[in-house]
Amino acid sequence: MANKDELKNKTKEAAAQLFGKGIKMNPPYLLWKEFDRELANDFSMFITGNLYSRQVLTLPERQMVACAMLAALRATEELKLHLNAALNVGCDRRKMAEILFQLAPYAGMPAVNEALEVYRDVLKERGEWPIHS
Repeated sequence: MANKDELKNKTKEAAAQLFGKGIKMNPPYLLWKEFDRELANDFSMFITGNLYSRQVLTLPERQMVACAMLAALRATEELKLHLNAALNVGCDRRKMAEILFQLAPYAGMPAVNEALEVYRDVLKERGEWPIHS
């Protein structure tokens, strides 16, 4: 396990890659901090520093998994954040749409439709809509 300074640096680097550009929304970290700064830092370092910096999956692969799970859970605000992060780390726009369509047999068409609406909004905010251009 990395020492605290290394972990802070890994957390900052991963956060910058994931959330450094694109849509303008506050990450959940800012909400957590309003309630408990120390716990917010611990969560951030665990999720973004420890988990997202592991080498078993690439950042794009992690984001594809996160987006599929968030879409299935219908967690639209978190999905918006992670769809943007997925694009920031190089996920293909068409593959992201395909991942959302893949929800149909597992989470149902309402989840697919909701996720596609969120994805379209993210792409529009980034100036990347329509997807086929």
